[in-house]
Amino acid sequence: MISVELAHELRAAGLVWNPAPGDRFGIPDRGLDDQAFVLSDMIIQVHEVPHGAVIGFNGTTEWALDDIERDEAIWLPREDQLRSLLGEGFRRLERAGDGWRVVVDGQADTLGATPEDAYALAVLRRLRAHGASDASG
Repeated sequence: MISVELAHELRAAGLVWNPAPGDRFGIPDRGLDDQAFVLSDMIIQVHEVPHGAVIGFNGTTEWALDDIERDEAIWLPREDQLRSLLGEGFRRLERAGDGWRVVVDGQADTLGATPEDAYALAVLRRLRAHGASDASG
C-alpha cells in the first residue's frame, strides 16, 4: 500500500478520486494515519448529500465516527488502479535491485521500493507532466 504522504502528493498533483466499493482510503490527522479503510457496500459507503459526498460508516462500534466529508479522506489506490491510470503507455513492471521499475512509453523509468510505489510515482510524474485530465479514479 502506498503511504499517506505519497497519496497526498497524488491528490495535490490533481488525481481525482471517484469512490467505489473496494477502494482503500486513509483518514489523516485524526490519530488514524496508520489505518487503512476499505469502501464496502455493507460497512463503509459513499452517500450523496446536498452539500456533496460523505463517507458513511454503517454500524461501526469500534469508534464513534458516523461519516466524514470525502475530502477529509485520502485515497490509497491499489496496484491495479495505479497501473490502469498509466493507460496504454504502460509497458512493464520489472525488478530493479532492491526495488521496482515501471517503464512507460515516452517517459523515463520510475523507481520505487514496492510495485505500488513505483506505479504511484509513475502516475505522479504523468500528472505533473500532463495535468490532471490524464488520470482520475
